[in-house]
Amino acid sequence: MKVGMIGCGNISAQYLKTFPTLPDVELVAVADLDMDRARAVAAEHVGVRALTVDELIADAEVETVLNLTIPAAHAEIDLRAIAAGKNVHAEKPFAVTADEGAEVLAAAAAAGVLVGSAPDTVLGTGTQTARRAIDDGLIGTPISAVATMMTPGHERWHPNPDFYYVPGGGPLLDMGPYYIHSLVTLLGPVSAVIGASSRLREERTIGSGAREGEVIPVTTDTHVTGVLIHASGVLSTLVMSFDAVATHAHPIEVHGTLGSLSVPDPNRFDGEVSVNALGSGGWEAVPESAGYVGASRGIALQDMATRGEQLRASGALGQHALEVMNAMLESSGSGQRVEISSTLERPEVVPLRDPREG
Repeated sequence: MKVGMIGCGNISAQYLKTFPTLPDVELVAVADLDMDRARAVAAEHVGVRALTVDELIADAEVETVLNLTIPAAHAEIDLRAIAAGKNVHAEKPFAVTADEGAEVLAAAAAAGVLVGSAPDTVLGTGTQTARRAIDDGLIGTPISAVATMMTPGHERWHPNPDFYYVPGGGPLLDMGPYYIHSLVTLLGPVSAVIGASSRLREERTIGSGAREGEVIPVTTDTHVTGVLIHASGVLSTLVMSFDAVATHAHPIEVHGTLGSLSVPDPNRFDGEVSVNALGSGGWEAVPESAGYVGASRGIALQDMATRGEQLRASGALGQHALEVMNAMLESSGSGQRVEISSTLERPEVVPLRDPREG
């Protein structure tokens, strides 16, 4: 599968490291609004051409567009690529609004092309081993889960953090996809949410880079919490914050009738899964049993290339997570429970394998 990458910003470096490890995927072109940046990336990778965005979307060699633009541009670029007959895989969040995401999925279905959505961290051994443990009954019947992400904010390290603090950003739409993709992979789709949110500050100060010391406005909530009500009856508590300093909580814990499971950071592909079984007296490591071993960002492109319509990090999963997140924000404003209209089957477990084997 020949891929054209649009967006050569910070996150692109992680994808560029992954491409050489994917046996069924080849990067053939890159584009960016800053052509110098695109040329610099192309110069470092043999056989990769630097194109304008328009040229890449129209290019006959490109079969799939990897969309690494800012969130506000995700839907626009996806729709343009789909109209040109390309598959697309978009960075998270899938779009800014659920209506935008639904339009992308409808256009892809009409065009007969594939749509994937980051984060693909759920395909690594961390989340997948936890999924296998739950499916195998290690903790009995799942009852609840808790997902926690606490950080004082990205402006401390990111040189251009503006988009984190506008609608489409914030801790929920920025980091929530990692946790919600993982929770849905582990426990199935969400049928309703109850949310609450707040905003500690109206301004943030950039802490690094050429703009260090510059003050930027905050126009979205920076602490979001609530309950995801899964169709299975499991209740997941979600806490996403750009206002807190730190936490001792496990990134994700899943509690069942026979034990509790600690799931590693869903922003990573690997990490130790541990279980505290009823009557055991303590936490014990769970051996790796599923997932792409040593995976990194972009592994979903290999999954797309080999599985076609059965891809696991799908646009449907991205859209479901997007609807959940926007419903949480809606609920926080209204104080009311919000029903989720979309649903999907849990993606299949990834057998324990080395992605370099295809």
